[in-house]
Amino acid sequence: MARLVVLRIGHRFFRDSRVTTHVCLTARALGADGVIIADREDKTVEATIREVGKRFGGKFSIESGRPWRKTIRDWKDQSGKVVHLTAYGLKLPDVIKEIRDSNGDLLVIVGSEKMPGEVFKLADWNVSVTNQPMSEVAALAVYLDWHLQHSAFDKAFPNGQVRIVPTQDGKQVEDVS
Repeated sequence: MARLVVLRIGHRFFRDSRVTTHVCLTARALGADGVIIADREDKTVEATIREVGKRFGGKFSIESGRPWRKTIRDWKDQSGKVVHLTAYGLKLPDVIKEIRDSNGDLLVIVGSEKMPGEVFKLADWNVSVTNQPMSEVAALAVYLDWHLQHSAFDKAFPNGQVRIVPTQDGKQVEDVS
């Protein structure tokens, strides 16, 4: 199966750490294989996401500090395709089948600040969830749900220490280690 990795561009320490963590948690929960935080190393976010993976299971990669241009070019050099989530792109329903049918590894780009124009040119698809400004976390969640055809509830997260048990009310977590 093809890989799907999220590239977070524009991460700013302190201001964006919480949102970047939410990008990573969303990517993990909804079926991405990993996240790359571009340009700035953030060992705190990396440690948080690795701890979630250890506790709740599953295979998910996280790294930070890789230059975004090199990451995109390397991805494309290895025959991967690039999806850039932006309010200015083509409507998701109009391009999702084409993206799914590409059958290659996908790098999905989300930003936190104004994106460099070069990103629009490097992307194979510039995709909009609503053609309106919105949270990158929400855009990523909607994109992944559509791309992976609503399969998040079927995703297995093996080798965790705990597992959430769905309940009508309250919280139930069971120890599985």
